Amino acid sequence: MPSEQLADGADPRDDPPAPSEAAGPGLPARPLDAIDRDILRILQADGRASIRSVAERVHVSRANAYARINRLLDDGVIRGFGARVDHERAGHGTSAYITLRIVQNSWRTVREQLRVLPGASHIALVGGDFDVLLLVHTPDNRALREVVLTRLQAIPEVLGTRTLLVFEEEDLEPQG
Repeated sequence: MPSEQLADGADPRDDPPAPSEAAGPGLPARPLDAIDRDILRILQADGRASIRSVAERVHVSRANAYARINRLLDDGVIRGFGARVDHERAGHGTSAYITLRIVQNSWRTVREQLRVLPGASHIALVGGDFDVLLLVHTPDNRALREVVLTRLQAIPEVLGTRTLLVFEEEDLEPQG
């Protein structure tokens, strides 16, 4: 993200708001204008873009770009900054989507247990034939087997699972 700092030494990456501090689901979302959407597009493509380059690309002052990025952080629109990882090159050559059927009204309990699951990358509560969609990255099939047959099956609220092995994957880059 921005490598520049304002005179006070602040950096938008420092101490991003905790989820409870950010605008929550009960608060109305502030509408985004074209400049906000352009800033989001730029930061999605390059989270390390400097304030100066963001400001130049959206044709606003550095102070304005800084204020807008901080507002997007404060409002919870930007949840954080991170790296896009090639899981195979990082030693996690096996990926799978795992669907789970869970006991009704147990989402919060199950979610907390899935968050600490080794290799868990994405968790979603969904509607349809199953309740939860979980993406995991593991070093190999043996580790995936351990996750599914030992770790997931040990969660009392999990009624059943189905594993979809990923043969190839690609993160879609923002257009622009």
